[in-house]
Amino acid sequence: MPRLRSDFWVSAHLRRLAVEGISAVQRRRGAAEAGAIFVKVDRLDGRADLYGPAPQALFEGEDSGGRRFVAMVTEGTPLDAEERLTKEIRFDSDLWIIEVDDREGRHLLDLAE
Repeated sequence: MPRLRSDFWVSAHLRRLAVEGISAVQRRRGAAEAGAIFVKVDRLDGRADLYGPAPQALFEGEDSGGRRFVAMVTEGTPLDAEERLTKEIRFDSDLWIIEVDDREGRHLLDLAE
């Protein structure tokens, strides 16, 4: 099964977060078809998490068409997450950023194991 376009996935994920009562915004628009997606979670207490695309090798052979993520910053500061995002943008300027504000750190992402 082909993977969903980035613009469609981001739109659907923002709607899913809203339905669950989780505050989130699209902070940066990337390439519509295949831009990498990053999700920053601000826990509103001085801690932040950052999730990015999981390497394909972690879920090779699965044919779900979905996207998987890995933690890149866990319970760091918002500045830690921003510094990592700045590096990622330098590497790939076509990426997407979703920003979530949630005290519980909820993001509703499928994480690679």
